[in-house]
Amino acid sequence: MDQLTAFKAFRQAVERGSFAEAARALGLSPAAVSKNIGELEAHLSVRLFNRTTRRMSLTEAGSLYYERVRQILDDIDDAGASIGALMLAPTGLLRVSAPMTMALRHLTPALPAFLEANPGLSLDLNMDDRRIDIVREGYDVAIRGSDILEDSSLVARKLMAVPHIVCAAPSYFARTGLPSAPDDLRQHNCVQFSLSGHVNHWTFAKNGETVGVPIKGRYKVTSSVAVREALLAGFGLSLIPLTYVEEDLRAGRLQQALVDWTGVETAIFAIYPSKRHLVPKVRVFLDFIVEQFSRPALLDN
Repeated sequence: MDQLTAFKAFRQAVERGSFAEAARALGLSPAAVSKNIGELEAHLSVRLFNRTTRRMSLTEAGSLYYERVRQILDDIDDAGASIGALMLAPTGLLRVSAPMTMALRHLTPALPAFLEANPGLSLDLNMDDRRIDIVREGYDVAIRGSDILEDSSLVARKLMAVPHIVCAAPSYFARTGLPSAPDDLRQHNCVQFSLSGHVNHWTFAKNGETVGVPIKGRYKVTSSVAVREALLAGFGLSLIPLTYVEEDLRAGRLQQALVDWTGVETAIFAIYPSKRHLVPKVRVFLDFIVEQFSRPALLDN
């Protein structure tokens, strides 16, 4: 048994969810992946997977073994990368996932200059508000409005904290009146961002008092861009990140409500695989986004 190949086959099968996908990632046949994992199980005298015709899952022993195998393989990768990583210029394809509105406000205006400064890099930027699986989908970096990691192998680097406010178009408040307390929101048409962790329940604080309000509305959507468009159209009100609507508030297109109350605050993180030695393309991009998120949103200028 080639133990290194067996380790790689086992790790890919766990992270990609099937022998076929592991085989595709490693350039092997599904039979070769199955053979390597079978030999690994025979060597250990333990079953690593529970397998049926439709699905597979790790056994308890498999879960423990996976954590050690992953660390071993990461250490091997680090050993090769550690010498050259500091000397080589950033090169190759960089795959990044980011929420659309956040990317448009803080990243995309500066990306051409970033790529000009790093001619060896190519960038594949996926602007999508959904929570992607960074390992399974093959991304180098993901920007997220959460510090909850579904995978302990990931690292979160905080970029900024974003307060949320309640706002709507002046025309909407002209019809309904301004809410004076969070409980008044029960009577309003609330536009809901359905990928949010607070889609059906908004929380506010004032003078040490915290109030939670169940909300409802006629429009629930997976895009924060669409939420803003609905507000501008006077359709309803919403709890939305301040950075997304600052320009609209200054221009009078939107009006803030509940100004004496503090809404939720979301921390924005750069999420990336845990490596003691980051490859240059990831390191230079992390430095870039830390700088960009420390500046005012570029679309406000």
